[in-house]
Amino acid sequence: VMSVNPGFGGQKFITNTFNKVKKLKELKEKNKNNFLIEIDGGVNVDNAKDLIDSGADVLVAGSSVFKSENPIETIKKLKYIS
Repeated sequence: VMSVNPGFGGQKFITNTFNKVKKLKELKEKNKNNFLIEIDGGVNVDNAKDLIDSGADVLVAGSSVFKSENPIETIKKLKYIS
């Protein structure tokens, strides 16, 4: 699920993504589908937990990691959000 308008990195997260993820998770469970829900765009330590709680399985946090002052610390924070 794209959570920014496609085109370039570092864009602002679209908050309606939470609703899209919840709906997708409901459809997945209702239809007994087997796939991962991946979120790409604007993912960071501030919204990662809410995305996981909404039903996301995989988070892509490129700009959040590579534009941070300490990428290793940012990765650690993201890995341990649950």
